[in-house]
Amino acid sequence: MKKGISMFEEDQRVVLTLDAGGTNFVFGAMQGNREIIVPLTLPADTVDLENCLSVIVAGFTRVMAGLETQPAAISFAFPGPADYERGIIGDLPNFPSFRGGVALGPFLEAQFRMPVFINNDGNLFAYGEALAGLLPALNAELRHAGSTRQYKNLVALTLGTGFGSGVVINGTLLTGDNGCGGEIWCAAGRKDRRVIAEAGVGVAAVQRSYAERSGATDHFSPKDIYEIAKGSRAGNRDAALDTFHELGRAAGFTIAEMLNTIDGLVVIGGGLAHAHEFILPALMAEMNSARSSFNGVPVPRLPMQVHNLEDAGDRAAFLKDDVKMVAVPGTGKQALYQCTKKSGVALTKTGTSRAIALGAYAFALKQLEP
Repeated sequence: MKKGISMFEEDQRVVLTLDAGGTNFVFGAMQGNREIIVPLTLPADTVDLENCLSVIVAGFTRVMAGLETQPAAISFAFPGPADYERGIIGDLPNFPSFRGGVALGPFLEAQFRMPVFINNDGNLFAYGEALAGLLPALNAELRHAGSTRQYKNLVALTLGTGFGSGVVINGTLLTGDNGCGGEIWCAAGRKDRRVIAEAGVGVAAVQRSYAERSGATDHFSPKDIYEIAKGSRAGNRDAALDTFHELGRAAGFTIAEMLNTIDGLVVIGGGLAHAHEFILPALMAEMNSARSSFNGVPVPRLPMQVHNLEDAGDRAAFLKDDVKMVAVPGTGKQALYQCTKKSGVALTKTGTSRAIALGAYAFALKQLEP
């Protein structure tokens, strides 16, 4: 990997951060890849723009008052649609105060006289995991196991209210020409190509699927359905298991489509990932399934074998090199041949929120580099 977030572990510059939820705004500050204050939580106002902006200004002002070092930048995730490069947030369903578009980045730059960087949570989650999470950790594990393989690319997914995603290629965040790089929520769904992928992957999909399969008329949260699947709550367990199985197949279909273009590792976060024991087996089965050529000859769904890195046996198989020596014609020498192509799917160990914060921190400091 090129220069990554490890270079910032000794960096003394401070970056202000914000976790912008629909209920609360949580403000923080990072230095050297570490949170250096106790997060400050203020109630969000999603209806009145003037009050919403006042809360954001008040939060950053209070954080700055407790710091010994002048911050170098502000960096955080905010929902889209948005023109992130210019710091403009568009019409948000959960933020009616932003109707018509709000130049949030330029507003904060004028208020605090420092650079402001905004991106979406899927991108910053991917960046944090690529520079300080799964990618460096797994590469270190591969080296320790004596493997010759090292990974430079990462696909990151969040399973939650929606189907978030981001892509990092060789240490560079894929933002795209329109700020839409790596987004998969509106890709074709598995069951019906006319329906977006997010319709089969997310909180609403879980609730809808369980209601249809169980015939239940009561409202069940994803946590309720997870507990029913585990057998720790009364309900239709078969329907709950089938619900998470279907989510796994839907997510696996779309992730496989991404891996056919982005050859790398996969990390999954978000609230629904807590049900991974019911989701991952179906997800892996979908990714490792087969299609066929026009004349019916089976063709692997992907050119690489995808391993479940949450399973001890599968992880061991991933870490093992499948290599042999082959002759270099006419030289009497041999060359190392990596016989198999491998990818892996893992859950975030950093934590989704912390990975997003690390990504926001790194994104700001990388932008500030000369």
